[in-house]
Amino acid sequence: MAKLCVNIDHVATVRQARMDVVPDPVEAAIMAEKAGADGITAHLREDRRHINDKDVERLKAAVKRKFNLEMSLSAGIVSKALSIVPDEATIVPEKRQELTTEGGLDVIVNFKKLKTVISRLKAKNIDVSLFIEADPKQIKASREAGADLIEIHTGRYANAKTAEIMDKEFIKIKDGAVYARSLGLKVNAGHGLTYGNAGKIAGIKEIEDLNIGHNIIARAVIVGMDKAVKEMIKAVK
Repeated sequence: MAKLCVNIDHVATVRQARMDVVPDPVEAAIMAEKAGADGITAHLREDRRHINDKDVERLKAAVKRKFNLEMSLSAGIVSKALSIVPDEATIVPEKRQELTTEGGLDVIVNFKKLKTVISRLKAKNIDVSLFIEADPKQIKASREAGADLIEIHTGRYANAKTAEIMDKEFIKIKDGAVYARSLGLKVNAGHGLTYGNAGKIAGIKEIEDLNIGHNIIARAVIVGMDKAVKEMIKAVK
């Protein structure tokens, strides 16, 4: 069964709405782990719109299971990752104006820079994942760049308007996961997953982790972090 990693970015989004100190994403991470989450994910964006440098330092110290840092190829962000040494680093595309990450990283276009950054991260014993589409060319390039894992972008599956489109996207994800494993890559998945659609992705045996954030945090506002995480673990099962 796929493991659940809870992305706590949007706890910090609520905090930043008032530029306050609460709610604390580190406290939320600890609660998520106690509720059964297998890992914690946080995205340190270049504009620090939610998670900030102090947050990731405190998360590294507080998280008992796996701490996955989502990051861009920005020199400053790479330096921060090298200094805090998360268990896993997931390299994602990033645009300042986007509300959330839009689509997968183009590994082929960014191959040279990625290979250098991946090498630097792995020298610190950080497992490196690339957030990509379920495209065989991108998957193969990820392996050649030196990545340990890929995280398949599930946004098109999650946002599908019809059952037919959802089924087509699911097949792409499944086929991509199978191909990645055949190359020796571990496979995670995430983006847009909810209590209603995560279970089917979790059923793909090649997928190890699901990174889910917004839907859990939105539910936690209503029922609390403990119950929200436990409900998602049940949905994944």
